[in-house]
Amino acid sequence: MSHTPNTFRAGPDEHGRFGLFGGRFVAETLMPLILELEQAYDAARRDPSFAAEMALFQRDYVGRPSPLYLAERLTEHLGGAKIYLKRDELNHTGAHKINNVLGQLLVAKRMGKKRIIAETGAGQHGVATATMCARLGMDCVVYMGDTDIVRQKPNVFRMRLLGAEVRGVSSGTATLKDAMNEALRDWVSNVDDTFYCIGTAAGPHPYPMMVRDFQSIIGEEARAQVLEREGRLPDLLVACIGGGSNAIGLFHPFLDDPAVRMMGVEAAGHGIDSGAHAASLAGGTPGVLHGNRTYLLQDADGQIQNAHSISAGLDYPGIGPEHSWLRDIGRVEYTAITDDEALDAFKLCARLEGILPALEPAHAVAQVIKTAPTLGRDAILVMNMCGRGDKDVFTVAEALGVDL
Repeated sequence: MSHTPNTFRAGPDEHGRFGLFGGRFVAETLMPLILELEQAYDAARRDPSFAAEMALFQRDYVGRPSPLYLAERLTEHLGGAKIYLKRDELNHTGAHKINNVLGQLLVAKRMGKKRIIAETGAGQHGVATATMCARLGMDCVVYMGDTDIVRQKPNVFRMRLLGAEVRGVSSGTATLKDAMNEALRDWVSNVDDTFYCIGTAAGPHPYPMMVRDFQSIIGEEARAQVLEREGRLPDLLVACIGGGSNAIGLFHPFLDDPAVRMMGVEAAGHGIDSGAHAASLAGGTPGVLHGNRTYLLQDADGQIQNAHSISAGLDYPGIGPEHSWLRDIGRVEYTAITDDEALDAFKLCARLEGILPALEPAHAVAQVIKTAPTLGRDAILVMNMCGRGDKDVFTVAEALGVDL
Protein backbone atom coordinates (compact mmCIF):
# COMPACT_ATOMS: atom_id res chain seq x y z
CA MET A 1 0.00 0.00 0.00
CA SER A 2 1.30 3.48 -0.82
CA HIS A 3 1.48 6.39 1.64
CA THR A 4 -1.69 8.23 2.66
CA PRO A 5 -2.02 11.58 0.84
CA ASN A 6 -3.13 14.80 2.56
CA THR A 7 -6.25 14.75 0.43
CA PHE A 8 -7.84 12.03 -1.68
CA ARG A 9 -9.55 14.62 -3.90
CA ALA A 10 -6.61 16.41 -5.55
CA GLY A 11 -6.01 13.97 -8.42
CA PRO A 12 -5.21 13.44 -11.15
CA ASP A 13 -1.69 14.90 -11.44
CA GLU A 14 -0.53 17.02 -14.38
CA HIS A 15 -0.10 13.86 -16.46
CA GLY A 16 -3.65 12.66 -15.76
CA ARG A 17 -2.54 9.93 -13.37
CA PHE A 18 -3.99 8.67 -10.12
CA GLY A 19 -0.88 7.06 -8.63
CA LEU A 20 0.13 4.39 -11.14
CA PHE A 21 -3.21 4.54 -12.97
CA GLY A 22 -4.82 6.75 -15.62
CA GLY A 23 -2.73 8.73 -18.12
CA ARG A 24 -3.45 9.02 -21.83
CA PHE A 25 -2.47 6.20 -24.17
CA VAL A 26 -4.00 7.27 -27.49
CA ALA A 27 -3.21 7.30 -31.19
CA GLU A 28 -1.00 10.15 -32.35
CA THR A 29 -3.94 11.43 -34.41
CA LEU A 30 -6.00 11.96 -31.29
CA MET A 31 -3.40 13.62 -29.09
CA PRO A 32 -4.02 17.20 -30.38
CA LEU A 33 -7.76 16.75 -29.78
CA ILE A 34 -7.19 15.37 -26.29
CA LEU A 35 -5.04 18.40 -25.45
CA GLU A 36 -7.65 20.74 -26.98
CA LEU A 37 -10.35 19.09 -24.87
CA GLU A 38 -8.25 19.43 -21.71
CA GLN A 39 -7.81 23.15 -22.37
CA ALA A 40 -11.51 23.64 -23.21
CA TYR A 41 -12.65 21.84 -20.05
CA ASP A 42 -10.21 23.77 -17.90
CA ALA A 43 -11.54 27.05 -19.32
CA ALA A 44 -15.17 25.96 -18.90
CA ARG A 45 -14.88 24.95 -15.26
CA ARG A 46 -13.33 28.34 -14.43
CA ASP A 47 -16.09 30.22 -16.26
CA PRO A 48 -19.06 31.27 -14.07
CA SER A 49 -21.32 31.38 -17.14
CA PHE A 50 -20.66 27.67 -17.77
CA ALA A 51 -21.58 26.83 -14.17
CA ALA A 52 -24.74 28.93 -14.46
CA GLU A 53 -25.80 27.20 -17.69
CA MET A 54 -25.15 23.79 -16.09
CA ALA A 55 -27.18 24.70 -13.02
CA LEU A 56 -30.15 25.86 -15.10
CA PHE A 57 -30.24 22.63 -17.11
CA GLN A 58 -29.76 20.52 -13.98
CA ARG A 59 -32.72 22.13 -12.28
CA ASP A 60 -35.21 22.65 -15.10
CA TYR A 61 -34.33 19.85 -17.56
CA VAL A 62 -32.72 17.03 -15.56
CA GLY A 63 -34.86 17.55 -12.45
CA ARG A 64 -32.16 17.92 -9.81
CA PRO A 65 -31.73 17.74 -6.92
CA SER A 66 -32.70 14.08 -6.84
CA PRO A 67 -34.36 13.05 -3.56
CA LEU A 68 -32.64 11.25 -0.69
CA TYR A 69 -35.25 8.64 0.21
CA LEU A 70 -35.46 6.71 3.50
CA ALA A 71 -36.22 3.10 2.53
CA GLU A 72 -38.25 2.31 5.65
CA ARG A 73 -39.55 -1.13 4.64
CA LEU A 74 -36.14 -2.34 3.46
CA THR A 75 -34.60 -1.00 6.68
CA GLU A 76 -37.23 -2.76 8.81
CA HIS A 77 -36.86 -6.01 6.84
CA LEU A 78 -33.07 -6.14 7.16
CA GLY A 79 -32.99 -5.04 10.80
CA GLY A 80 -29.75 -3.06 10.80
CA ALA A 81 -28.57 0.29 9.48
CA LYS A 82 -31.00 2.99 8.41
CA ILE A 83 -31.00 2.78 4.59
CA TYR A 84 -31.24 5.84 2.39
CA LEU A 85 -31.48 5.63 -1.40
CA LYS A 86 -30.14 8.52 -3.49
CA ARG A 87 -32.80 8.55 -6.20
CA ASP A 88 -30.76 9.33 -9.34
CA GLU A 89 -33.01 7.00 -11.32
CA LEU A 90 -35.60 9.79 -11.12
CA ASN A 91 -33.49 12.04 -13.36
CA HIS A 92 -34.81 12.81 -16.85
CA THR A 93 -33.91 9.76 -19.03
CA GLY A 94 -33.91 7.45 -15.99
CA ALA A 95 -30.33 7.29 -14.76
CA HIS A 96 -27.34 9.25 -13.49
CA LYS A 97 -25.82 9.27 -17.00
CA ILE A 98 -27.38 12.59 -17.99
CA ASN A 99 -25.31 14.46 -15.33
CA ASN A 100 -22.16 13.70 -17.30
CA VAL A 101 -23.66 13.99 -20.79
CA LEU A 102 -25.01 17.45 -20.02
CA GLY A 103 -21.56 18.65 -18.95
CA GLN A 104 -19.67 17.10 -21.85
CA LEU A 105 -22.07 18.36 -24.50
CA LEU A 106 -21.97 21.90 -23.13
CA VAL A 107 -18.16 21.66 -23.40
CA ALA A 108 -18.56 20.33 -26.96
CA LYS A 109 -20.80 23.28 -27.80
CA ARG A 110 -18.13 25.69 -26.55
CA MET A 111 -15.60 23.86 -28.81
CA GLY A 112 -17.87 24.31 -31.84
CA LYS A 113 -18.46 20.56 -32.32
CA LYS A 114 -21.69 19.59 -34.11
CA ARG A 115 -21.30 15.79 -34.37
CA ILE A 116 -21.39 13.69 -31.20
CA ILE A 117 -20.45 10.01 -30.92
CA ALA A 118 -20.95 7.79 -27.90
CA GLU A 119 -20.80 4.15 -26.82
CA THR A 120 -23.38 2.46 -24.66
CA GLY A 121 -23.96 -0.85 -22.89
CA ALA A 122 -27.21 -0.72 -20.94
CA GLY A 123 -28.37 2.06 -23.23
CA GLN A 124 -28.79 4.68 -20.51
CA HIS A 125 -25.72 6.66 -21.61
CA GLY A 126 -26.89 6.34 -25.21
CA VAL A 127 -30.37 7.59 -24.35
CA ALA A 128 -28.94 10.49 -22.33
CA THR A 129 -26.62 11.44 -25.20
CA ALA A 130 -29.41 11.20 -27.80
CA THR A 131 -31.64 13.31 -25.54
CA MET A 132 -29.14 16.12 -25.01
CA CYS A 133 -28.18 16.07 -28.71
CA ALA A 134 -31.84 16.54 -29.60
CA ARG A 135 -32.12 19.39 -27.11
CA LEU A 136 -28.92 21.11 -28.34
CA GLY A 137 -29.45 20.41 -32.06
CA MET A 138 -26.43 18.14 -32.57
CA ASP A 139 -25.98 15.06 -34.77
CA CYS A 140 -25.70 11.88 -32.71
CA VAL A 141 -24.20 8.44 -33.48
CA VAL A 142 -24.29 5.76 -30.74
CA TYR A 143 -22.22 2.56 -30.96
CA MET A 144 -23.77 -0.45 -29.24
CA GLY A 145 -22.86 -4.14 -29.22
CA ASP A 146 -25.29 -6.43 -31.00
CA THR A 147 -25.69 -8.46 -27.79
CA ASP A 148 -26.71 -5.34 -25.89
CA ILE A 149 -29.02 -4.21 -28.71
CA VAL A 150 -31.00 -7.41 -28.18
CA ARG A 151 -31.16 -7.21 -24.37
CA GLN A 152 -31.85 -3.47 -24.26
CA LYS A 153 -34.46 -3.14 -27.03
CA PRO A 154 -36.53 -0.42 -25.31
CA ASN A 155 -33.52 1.88 -25.03
CA VAL A 156 -32.52 1.27 -28.66
CA PHE A 157 -36.01 2.35 -29.75
CA ARG A 158 -35.83 5.41 -27.49
CA MET A 159 -32.49 6.49 -28.99
CA ARG A 160 -33.88 6.21 -32.52
CA LEU A 161 -37.03 8.13 -31.59
CA LEU A 162 -34.74 10.89 -30.29
CA GLY A 163 -33.03 11.11 -33.68
CA ALA A 164 -29.83 9.19 -32.97
CA GLU A 165 -28.24 6.71 -35.35
CA VAL A 166 -27.56 3.47 -33.45
CA ARG A 167 -24.71 1.51 -35.06
CA GLY A 168 -24.53 -2.15 -34.08
CA VAL A 169 -21.14 -3.70 -33.30
CA SER A 170 -20.69 -7.42 -33.99
CA SER A 171 -17.00 -7.87 -33.11
CA GLY A 172 -15.77 -9.62 -29.97
CA THR A 173 -18.57 -10.35 -27.51
CA ALA A 174 -20.64 -7.54 -29.09
CA THR A 175 -20.90 -5.71 -25.76
CA LEU A 176 -19.67 -2.47 -24.19
CA LYS A 177 -15.91 -3.00 -24.73
CA ASP A 178 -16.44 -3.61 -28.44
CA ALA A 179 -18.75 -0.58 -28.77
CA MET A 180 -16.04 1.59 -27.18
CA ASN A 181 -13.46 0.21 -29.63
CA GLU A 182 -15.65 1.22 -32.59
CA ALA A 183 -16.35 4.67 -31.16
CA LEU A 184 -12.60 5.28 -30.79
CA ARG A 185 -12.05 4.20 -34.43
CA ASP A 186 -14.76 6.65 -35.54
CA TRP A 187 -13.13 9.42 -33.52
CA VAL A 188 -9.69 8.82 -35.08
CA SER A 189 -11.29 9.12 -38.55
CA ASN A 190 -13.34 12.24 -37.80
CA VAL A 191 -11.27 14.34 -35.41
CA ASP A 192 -12.09 17.66 -37.03
CA ASP A 193 -15.84 17.84 -36.41
CA THR A 194 -16.56 15.11 -33.86
CA PHE A 195 -16.72 15.07 -30.05
CA TYR A 196 -16.55 11.69 -28.27
CA CYS A 197 -18.89 11.70 -25.25
CA ILE A 198 -17.49 8.88 -23.06
CA GLY A 199 -20.05 7.45 -20.66
CA THR A 200 -17.98 6.47 -17.67
CA ALA A 201 -15.02 7.66 -15.61
CA ALA A 202 -12.50 5.87 -17.83
CA GLY A 203 -10.59 6.59 -21.04
CA PRO A 204 -7.65 8.93 -21.64
CA HIS A 205 -7.12 12.01 -19.47
CA PRO A 206 -9.06 14.32 -19.03
CA TYR A 207 -12.13 12.02 -19.34
CA PRO A 208 -11.88 10.23 -15.94
CA MET A 209 -11.51 13.60 -14.18
CA MET A 210 -14.16 15.34 -16.26
CA VAL A 211 -16.77 12.59 -15.84
CA ARG A 212 -16.04 12.41 -12.09
CA ASP A 213 -16.47 16.16 -11.75
CA PHE A 214 -19.83 16.14 -13.56
CA GLN A 215 -21.07 13.14 -11.54
CA SER A 216 -19.91 14.54 -8.19
CA ILE A 217 -23.19 16.42 -7.96
CA ILE A 218 -24.59 13.08 -6.67
CA GLY A 219 -22.32 13.08 -3.63
CA GLU A 220 -22.53 16.82 -3.10
CA GLU A 221 -26.33 16.66 -2.91
CA ALA A 222 -26.29 13.49 -0.77
CA ARG A 223 -23.89 15.09 1.68
CA ALA A 224 -26.08 18.18 2.14
CA GLN A 225 -29.28 16.10 2.31
CA VAL A 226 -28.06 13.62 4.93
CA LEU A 227 -26.66 16.43 7.07
CA GLU A 228 -30.06 18.15 6.91
CA ARG A 229 -31.98 14.93 7.73
CA GLU A 230 -29.68 13.30 10.28
CA GLY A 231 -27.37 16.08 11.45
CA ARG A 232 -24.29 14.02 10.63
CA LEU A 233 -22.49 12.25 7.81
CA PRO A 234 -23.38 8.65 6.85
CA ASP A 235 -21.39 5.69 8.13
CA LEU A 236 -21.37 3.83 4.82
CA LEU A 237 -21.80 4.61 1.10
CA VAL A 238 -22.59 1.83 -1.39
CA ALA A 239 -22.64 1.99 -5.20
CA CYS A 240 -22.35 -0.45 -8.10
CA ILE A 241 -19.33 -0.34 -10.41
CA GLY A 242 -18.80 -1.10 -14.08
CA GLY A 243 -16.58 1.73 -15.29
CA GLY A 244 -17.54 3.41 -12.02
CA SER A 245 -19.04 6.84 -12.84
CA ASN A 246 -21.97 6.72 -10.42
CA ALA A 247 -19.76 5.38 -7.64
CA ILE A 248 -17.02 7.97 -8.00
CA GLY A 249 -19.75 10.63 -8.22
CA LEU A 250 -21.17 9.54 -4.86
CA PHE A 251 -17.82 8.84 -3.17
CA HIS A 252 -15.67 11.80 -4.22
CA PRO A 253 -17.21 14.53 -2.03
CA PHE A 254 -16.76 12.21 1.01
CA LEU A 255 -13.23 10.92 0.32
CA ASP A 256 -11.60 13.21 2.89
CA ASP A 257 -14.06 12.22 5.63
CA PRO A 258 -12.20 9.34 7.35
CA ALA A 259 -15.27 8.16 9.31
CA VAL A 260 -17.25 7.53 6.11
CA ARG A 261 -16.73 3.97 4.84
CA MET A 262 -17.30 3.27 1.14
CA MET A 263 -18.05 0.09 -0.79
CA GLY A 264 -17.95 -0.29 -4.58
CA VAL A 265 -19.78 -3.34 -5.94
CA GLU A 266 -18.51 -5.12 -9.04
CA ALA A 267 -20.40 -7.72 -11.08
CA ALA A 268 -19.38 -11.27 -10.12
CA GLY A 269 -21.54 -12.77 -12.89
CA HIS A 270 -21.65 -16.55 -12.39
CA GLY A 271 -18.99 -16.25 -9.64
CA ILE A 272 -15.38 -15.04 -9.55
CA ASP A 273 -14.08 -18.61 -9.60
CA SER A 274 -16.18 -19.42 -12.70
CA GLY A 275 -14.21 -16.95 -14.83
CA ALA A 276 -17.53 -15.62 -16.18
CA HIS A 277 -17.67 -12.25 -14.45
CA ALA A 278 -16.93 -8.53 -14.92
CA ALA A 279 -15.02 -7.91 -11.68
CA SER A 280 -11.82 -6.21 -12.86
CA LEU A 281 -10.55 -5.46 -9.35
CA ALA A 282 -11.37 -8.87 -7.86
CA GLY A 283 -10.09 -10.85 -10.85
CA GLY A 284 -7.92 -8.54 -12.95
CA THR A 285 -4.42 -7.10 -13.17
CA PRO A 286 -3.12 -3.66 -14.24
CA GLY A 287 -2.83 -3.01 -17.98
CA VAL A 288 -3.78 -0.51 -20.70
CA LEU A 289 -7.14 -0.34 -22.48
CA HIS A 290 -9.15 2.47 -24.07
CA GLY A 291 -6.51 5.10 -23.39
CA ASN A 292 -5.79 4.54 -19.70
CA ARG A 293 -3.89 2.23 -17.34
CA THR A 294 -6.14 0.46 -14.90
CA TYR A 295 -7.18 -2.96 -13.62
CA LEU A 296 -8.34 -5.17 -16.49
CA LEU A 297 -9.52 -8.71 -17.14
CA GLN A 298 -6.64 -10.04 -19.23
CA ASP A 299 -4.59 -13.17 -19.76
CA ALA A 300 -0.87 -13.62 -19.16
CA ASP A 301 -0.13 -12.20 -22.64
CA GLY A 302 -2.17 -9.05 -22.01
CA GLN A 303 -5.06 -10.14 -24.23
CA ILE A 304 -8.34 -8.75 -22.94
CA GLN A 305 -10.67 -11.45 -21.68
CA ASN A 306 -14.41 -11.47 -22.13
CA ALA A 307 -16.50 -10.05 -19.30
CA HIS A 308 -19.88 -11.36 -18.25
CA SER A 309 -22.71 -9.82 -16.27
CA ILE A 310 -26.48 -10.07 -16.46
CA SER A 311 -26.28 -6.28 -16.32
CA ALA A 312 -25.30 -4.77 -19.66
CA GLY A 313 -23.99 -1.62 -17.97
CA LEU A 314 -21.52 -3.57 -15.79
CA ASP A 315 -20.42 -5.91 -18.58
CA TYR A 316 -16.99 -4.29 -19.11
CA PRO A 317 -13.49 -5.81 -18.60
CA GLY A 318 -12.01 -2.65 -17.05
CA ILE A 319 -12.71 0.02 -14.45
CA GLY A 320 -12.08 3.74 -14.08
CA PRO A 321 -8.46 4.46 -13.04
CA GLU A 322 -9.37 6.48 -9.95
CA HIS A 323 -11.11 3.39 -8.53
CA SER A 324 -7.96 1.32 -9.16
CA TRP A 325 -5.98 3.87 -7.17
CA LEU A 326 -8.54 4.07 -4.35
CA ARG A 327 -8.52 0.28 -4.09
CA ASP A 328 -4.72 0.03 -3.95
CA ILE A 329 -4.33 2.73 -1.30
CA GLY A 330 -7.16 1.17 0.75
CA ARG A 331 -9.52 4.17 0.89
CA VAL A 332 -12.49 2.34 -0.71
CA GLU A 333 -13.53 -1.32 -0.25
CA TYR A 334 -14.55 -3.25 -3.34
CA THR A 335 -16.76 -6.35 -3.33
CA ALA A 336 -18.58 -8.40 -5.98
CA ILE A 337 -22.17 -9.65 -6.35
CA THR A 338 -23.35 -12.49 -8.60
CA ASP A 339 -26.13 -12.40 -11.19
CA ASP A 340 -28.37 -14.51 -8.93
CA GLU A 341 -27.81 -12.25 -5.92
CA ALA A 342 -28.62 -9.18 -8.05
CA LEU A 343 -31.85 -10.80 -9.29
CA ASP A 344 -32.92 -11.60 -5.73
CA ALA A 345 -32.19 -8.01 -4.71
CA PHE A 346 -34.15 -6.72 -7.73
CA LYS A 347 -37.22 -8.68 -6.59
CA LEU A 348 -36.91 -7.71 -2.92
CA CYS A 349 -36.54 -3.99 -3.68
CA ALA A 350 -39.56 -4.13 -5.97
CA ARG A 351 -41.77 -5.85 -3.41
CA LEU A 352 -40.70 -3.89 -0.31
CA GLU A 353 -40.18 -0.41 -1.72
CA GLY A 354 -42.16 -0.33 -4.97
CA ILE A 355 -38.98 0.53 -6.84
CA LEU A 356 -37.69 -1.45 -9.83
CA PRO A 357 -33.93 -0.89 -9.75
CA ALA A 358 -31.91 -1.25 -12.92
CA LEU A 359 -29.85 -4.44 -12.84
CA GLU A 360 -26.76 -2.28 -12.28
CA PRO A 361 -27.83 -0.81 -8.90
CA ALA A 362 -29.53 -4.14 -8.06
CA HIS A 363 -25.94 -5.29 -7.43
CA ALA A 364 -25.57 -2.47 -4.89
CA VAL A 365 -28.92 -3.38 -3.31
CA ALA A 366 -27.63 -6.96 -2.91
CA GLN A 367 -24.56 -5.66 -1.07
CA VAL A 368 -26.81 -3.53 1.14
CA ILE A 369 -28.81 -6.68 1.96
CA LYS A 370 -25.58 -8.37 3.07
CA THR A 371 -24.06 -5.44 4.96
CA ALA A 372 -26.91 -3.47 6.59
CA PRO A 373 -27.78 -6.24 9.12
CA THR A 374 -24.16 -6.27 10.33
CA LEU A 375 -24.38 -2.59 11.31
CA GLY A 376 -26.14 -1.16 14.35
CA ARG A 377 -29.57 0.45 14.10
CA ASP A 378 -27.97 3.84 14.72
CA ALA A 379 -25.81 3.47 11.60
CA ILE A 380 -26.66 5.40 8.41
CA LEU A 381 -26.16 3.87 4.97
CA VAL A 382 -26.58 5.71 1.66
CA MET A 383 -26.83 3.77 -1.63
CA ASN A 384 -26.97 5.36 -5.05
CA MET A 385 -29.98 4.11 -7.02
CA CYS A 386 -28.31 5.11 -10.29
CA GLY A 387 -30.86 3.76 -12.77
CA ARG A 388 -34.41 2.46 -13.07
CA GLY A 389 -35.25 -1.06 -14.13
CA ASP A 390 -37.91 -0.53 -16.79
CA LYS A 391 -35.27 -1.27 -19.43
CA ASP A 392 -34.40 -4.58 -17.76
CA VAL A 393 -37.82 -6.21 -17.41
CA PHE A 394 -37.26 -8.42 -20.49
CA THR A 395 -33.86 -9.60 -19.20
CA VAL A 396 -35.28 -10.26 -15.73
CA ALA A 397 -38.29 -12.11 -17.15
CA GLU A 398 -36.04 -14.35 -19.24
CA ALA A 399 -33.78 -15.06 -16.26
CA LEU A 400 -36.80 -15.99 -14.17
CA GLY A 401 -38.23 -18.21 -16.92
CA VAL A 402 -41.22 -15.96 -17.60
CA ASP A 403 -42.48 -15.72 -21.19
CA LEU A 404 -43.71 -12.20 -21.92
